[in-house]
Amino acid sequence: MAAPSGGWNGVGASLWAALLLGAVALRPAEAVSEPTTVAFDVRPGGVVHSFSHNVGPGDKYTCMFTYASQGGTNEQWQMSLGTSEDHQHFTCTIWRPQGKSYLYFTQFKAEVRGAEIEYAMAYSKAAFERESDVPLKTEEFEVTKTAVAHRPGAFKAELSKLVIVAKASRTEL
Repeated sequence: MAAPSGGWNGVGASLWAALLLGAVALRPAEAVSEPTTVAFDVRPGGVVHSFSHNVGPGDKYTCMFTYASQGGTNEQWQMSLGTSEDHQHFTCTIWRPQGKSYLYFTQFKAEVRGAEIEYAMAYSKAAFERESDVPLKTEEFEVTKTAVAHRPGAFKAELSKLVIVAKASRTEL
């Protein structure tokens, strides 16, 4: 961002510097920790496979991806997990970095442990280069307090990305 020019002779530059420093000082702290990203293979063959990873203090949260797929060969996928600074929220994103999966998914389910889902979305195509995410139709998947899963009979077998935002489960004393 360039400083404004004009006829304020030095006053404008000083005012600009004060505003810039004030904006930097008032900027909100990072809301989410650096995510942990783990690569894994999604394997075809029609057999049910699972992959899970933990995050947070004491591995407080778990995200597990369970699926069955058909198609050619293994695909490299990633799972990214991050927590808010206060560790009350966590995110789990499961996706194929190349954008589109060429596997035919017969089922999928992403579950969270230690938290309840506040937001979840499934995509048939993940953003890649200049293309955007393409969400599944809402009738193709369902979201519960702890999972996002395919809806049998409605899911059209295309999956490339899942996003979950969850909040710490309340513990009663």
